[in-house]
Amino acid sequence: MKKILYPLFLLLAGFTFTGCDDLLDAVPKDKMTPDTFFKSETELKAFAMNFYGMFPSTSMYVANDDAYTQLTLSDEIRGGAIRSIPASASDGGWSWGALRNVNTLLDYLDNCQDRQTRIRYEALARFFRAYFYFEKVKRFGDVPWYDTQVGSTDTEQLNRPRDSREFIMGKMIEDIDFAIENLPSTKSAYEVTRWTAMALKSRFLLFEGTFRKYHTEFNYGAGHDWKWYLDQCAEVSATMMATSGYALHTGASNKGYYELFTTFDATDLMDEVILARNYNLTYGVYHNSNYTMNTGSMGRPGMTKKIVASYLMADGTRFTDKMGWEAMSFADETKDRDPRLSQSIRTPGYTRLGEITPLAPNFVAAITGYQPIKYVTTTDQDVWNGSDIDLIIFRYAEVLLNYAEAKAEAGTLSQDDLDISVNLLRDRVGMPHLSLVAAIDNPDRFLTNPDWGGYRNVSGMNAGVILEIRRERTVELCQEGFRYNDIMRWKEGKVFEAPFYGMYFAGPGEYDLDGDGSKDLLIYKEDEAPSSSAPLKYKLGTDIILSGGNSGFVSPHASTDRTWNEGRDYLYPIPLDERSLTRGALTQNPGWDDGLTF
Repeated sequence: MKKILYPLFLLLAGFTFTGCDDLLDAVPKDKMTPDTFFKSETELKAFAMNFYGMFPSTSMYVANDDAYTQLTLSDEIRGGAIRSIPASASDGGWSWGALRNVNTLLDYLDNCQDRQTRIRYEALARFFRAYFYFEKVKRFGDVPWYDTQVGSTDTEQLNRPRDSREFIMGKMIEDIDFAIENLPSTKSAYEVTRWTAMALKSRFLLFEGTFRKYHTEFNYGAGHDWKWYLDQCAEVSATMMATSGYALHTGASNKGYYELFTTFDATDLMDEVILARNYNLTYGVYHNSNYTMNTGSMGRPGMTKKIVASYLMADGTRFTDKMGWEAMSFADETKDRDPRLSQSIRTPGYTRLGEITPLAPNFVAAITGYQPIKYVTTTDQDVWNGSDIDLIIFRYAEVLLNYAEAKAEAGTLSQDDLDISVNLLRDRVGMPHLSLVAAIDNPDRFLTNPDWGGYRNVSGMNAGVILEIRRERTVELCQEGFRYNDIMRWKEGKVFEAPFYGMYFAGPGEYDLDGDGSKDLLIYKEDEAPSSSAPLKYKLGTDIILSGGNSGFVSPHASTDRTWNEGRDYLYPIPLDERSLTRGALTQNPGWDDGLTF
């Protein structure tokens, strides 16, 4: 039986501030007060359970970017006039209730008389404070630093300006180093440990180092430069690789990668899983991964042609170097590819978990035709609120990728570095190793082709291997919540302006998508009678849009304008009411005009 660590409501009814989202909440005088609590490990643990609510849930598998697209594009992807300044903090992500909870525990730790318990829960709280601020820095850049509770009478604190990004990063590093030193080293699938803290440090140092490297427009000035952050990322990643005992989950029959996202209990995956969110239908803790990927009512998410094309051939050569790759049938384009492709989307021969009947891709559920299978389990979970597969928040593969990317971006990568990182990922699925010399000597032009939303800002002698590590990261971590933030830190927002394509079709007719001899899809013109045994019949120009009119790539957003503002869109705006309440002490982010004059 699974241990439930993430219930929707967590005791402490007297502490009415635990579910709030502003800094002004107070504890009623006739209720339990903090002064009478936090005295034992039981009480500290019960309160600290709230912190786990900071972690993402469904956003891990519901992607909306250039790798996975949906029926409706997000405001971030559409850009232009669609993006606007929110009026309130609750609409704009400027919420601080979770931080107040953390600081509350820290402020009252002295109530507990046991020193070791105090240190352990200080470490846990400081882990979550670092996590909280990482999410804020990614979104807003400079933000105010609060390391104690702020009440309604703390006018000076409430109206203070933003602290510098460098200052915030320094405080985050102090917090995470304390967590690494003092959290337990015993592995746990559902509780934060020393290894979770090291993985978080690896993650946010990579983000910061690459963000500073590519976003020279912000002119950070004094403090550590981008290379320092990358070197620190490589160092903590290397330490974890050498001391943690984690490895890659290999599983059975070359399906270790697939098992990570179809095994119900993360405790069975603790060779690689550092931390997961625990779900269990028996206790009413669920999500909608199956329903999202297998019905037509949850946005119809599908992988894009661009990402499918970026997967290598099984022999390590580039698919996009093959003659005529753009116009291949689905069965041909997915043949003899990196095994992670067939373990991420439906390809010919795919069967549902526990079933034996092969299934073709279903356009009803996937708008591009490239239908995701990560997080898709047994058919009995294809109902609303019916999925309870655990969702991975940190896994060892990410640390390996962070290490390789940090070294490559800093210009210190060696073949040995690749062999203990990226090439272990390739070993898991039986792919040939990445060669440093070959990658540098022959950069992949597809990955930089602007017509396909390629990267524009990668340059220098290491460009070829940086591109290959980005390919590896995209493939290995697809649909795990990383892609949008990766694009932000690499300063590659213009990739969202390129068309998001799906499968290629030569024109009207019947199509056997999985090569089993039966027709899966009929595409017909308006003046044609849809007579076909295919279960799905789409009218050209109405039900399905092709990039060339009568032929071409599925183009689900052909009529949707997308404009990325390079001078504005890498940071979110500060909400209007926050700017007004502080009378301009909170300055607005570059490029966002909120009309306020102070």
